[in-house]
Amino acid sequence: MTLALIDYGAGNLRSVENALKAAGAPAVTVTADPETVRTADRVVLPGVGAFGACMGALSALGGMIEALNETVVDRGAPFLGICVGMQLMANAGEEMGIYPGLGWIDGTVRRLPDTPGLKVPHMGWNDVVPARTHPLIVPGEAYFLHSYAFDMTDPAELIATTDHGGSVTAAVGRDNMLGVQFHPEKSQAYGLALLARFVEWKP
Repeated sequence: MTLALIDYGAGNLRSVENALKAAGAPAVTVTADPETVRTADRVVLPGVGAFGACMGALSALGGMIEALNETVVDRGAPFLGICVGMQLMANAGEEMGIYPGLGWIDGTVRRLPDTPGLKVPHMGWNDVVPARTHPLIVPGEAYFLHSYAFDMTDPAELIATTDHGGSVTAAVGRDNMLGVQFHPEKSQAYGLALLARFVEWKP
């Protein structure tokens, strides 16, 4: 089993790589090569930073968007998007402008509302509350760090929520794709267990 961890200069790659290995992934390849992605059995897309900058960096890897679409959408390889990597699954993001995303999950990434008594960014440990049954997501606590959140179009693609002055999307998905707003690599036992389930996932 080969797992491609996408390197586009916008993720905490070593922490994610180490967490995946600790979770039992036998072969993690950190890669910016579209051909490596095309042959991978699983794909993980991390992401830290602004939506537009991350999408621009991903697009700058010639052929990577096409390789992701072929591998994940067409071939159905299991996919995990983390933080901004999850947000890039949306149709668009509104951080410092309006930018197109991958368009895999219908919705728009918008700034968290300013709520009295609550800080933006939403930072620290918070509950993950499943919105429906999913083989990878269970109730627990995970580590969040974000100022923007996924505003869903189709409730059926909402996998889990958290609370930050109201319900906030914590996980999205359909078919072979899952995106999580929290950081599994920073979420200790809960995050490692999620990654272990992803490594074994057969959607």
